Amino acid sequence: MLMLTCPYCGIDADETELTPGGQAHLTRETVGSDDDTFESYLFMRENPKGVHFERWRHSYGCGKWFHAARCTVTLEVFGTYSAQTTEPPKEICDKISGKRPGWSWGSFS
Repeated sequence: MLMLTCPYCGIDADETELTPGGQAHLTRETVGSDDDTFESYLFMRENPKGVHFERWRHSYGCGKWFHAARCTVTLEVFGTYSAQTTEPPKEICDKISGKRPGWSWGSFS
């Protein structure tokens, strides 16, 4: 079972207490964007086999959104952090690089 630590309340929550929110670190396209950009925002998401950055909500806890870095194959969690950050913290990227040399994900590596 997937276990994530909420960075706000510090509780180790299993996946039944959480709600997935999809890919993290997306540029949210809204009114005024052209059709191709909006289509890309809606439908073109990363779906890697390996390291992935995701949004999660601590639904049955504090109710706040946060980001998690995890492996989609092994469910290994590299860390969780605030949803207000625009990119993964360096210490999480360093932890991933230490365990998976040469990994990359979008513009983060």
